Amino acid sequence: MDCQDTQYRAKMEAQLYLCTMSAKGKVLVAMSGGIDSTVAALMLHKQGYEVVGITMKTWDYAASGGGKKETGCCNLDSFNDARQAAVEHGFAHYILDIREEFGDFVIDNFVEEYLAGRTPNPCVLCNTHIKWRALLKRADALGCDFIATGHYAKVREYENGRFVISKAVDHTKDQSYVLWGLQQDLLSRTLLPLGGYRKTEIRQMAHDFGYPALAKKQESYEICFVPDNDYRGFLKRKVPELENQVAGGSFIDKEGTILGKHKGYPFYTIGQRKGLDIALGKPVFVTHIDPDKNTVTLGEESDLDQQEMTVGKINLMKYEALSSGMEAVTKIRYKDAGTLSTLYPESNFVNVRFYESAKGIAPGQSAVFYEGDDVLGGGIIQRTS
Repeated sequence: MDCQDTQYRAKMEAQLYLCTMSAKGKVLVAMSGGIDSTVAALMLHKQGYEVVGITMKTWDYAASGGGKKETGCCNLDSFNDARQAAVEHGFAHYILDIREEFGDFVIDNFVEEYLAGRTPNPCVLCNTHIKWRALLKRADALGCDFIATGHYAKVREYENGRFVISKAVDHTKDQSYVLWGLQQDLLSRTLLPLGGYRKTEIRQMAHDFGYPALAKKQESYEICFVPDNDYRGFLKRKVPELENQVAGGSFIDKEGTILGKHKGYPFYTIGQRKGLDIALGKPVFVTHIDPDKNTVTLGEESDLDQQEMTVGKINLMKYEALSSGMEAVTKIRYKDAGTLSTLYPESNFVNVRFYESAKGIAPGQSAVFYEGDDVLGGGIIQRTS
């Protein structure tokens, strides 16, 4: 080791020692290597927290058999970017391999839901059942008081003592929808430093912190284990016999009349219009999927309108219970603006009635209930009526 390396190590050790003197507490920050999580970590570090960075490897894309170059949060460049930021600012960084626990739960659920004729939301499951739990477990092992991520949302303690997620200031980037499943023990120790800022401000912070390239770094909106965005190809690779089992089913209309043959019900989603490979002289949409009969119902856009749905696997945030007839704005997908509705809780389910019809409700997707900007809770859509 030369003199320069010795001086560099001494400088890093000195900076790490100063971090241990933090008065605000110790926080484990999930760092993907992207702009949001990096700025979140540096922001907390600047505010006086003792920061420990952690990058989670959830998936090895080469194992999926996809043809596209590995992108997103689980590639080597992202790991190196996260580690570099930590080293340059003098806080510790670790890489955590959670591929096994991720695959057993998130990917198996993803495949099972499509085989059941539903449309899953793997990012919600990953956040609520894998990433946050994995973070909290490692936070405890490292003596951290808090965990933090770069999500655009807010978390606070409500007057009743419960912790609640709220929408971010930047509604165009708000990610509160995907955090509905976080339970109270997780929320009570979660910091979301980006919730009070707009994306433009975060980009400026990246410049100010000395990372102008981060502000230009391409963001990935794909599912991490399907970075080529071809979920059908992923299903075929995971279940090689699938095509032979489901090919040749019938497209039908709402009266049950056969319209043609499809390629297999798991390869279609509610609301889909493109890629149906059937000509009926007018635009048609997937309105229902029946896995038992291997049928896919097609209809007009108006057939996608629904007035009611049942939501299960409920997690509540703001209140311990929902009162029957309570009003809320319900979102049925991430980019949905939300629809005013009335909630009728029944044991482990909530029946939702919309004041105006909601379009394209897909069983398997998340439904999230809002009171103003606050998340009341959410669950998984079971069926429509």
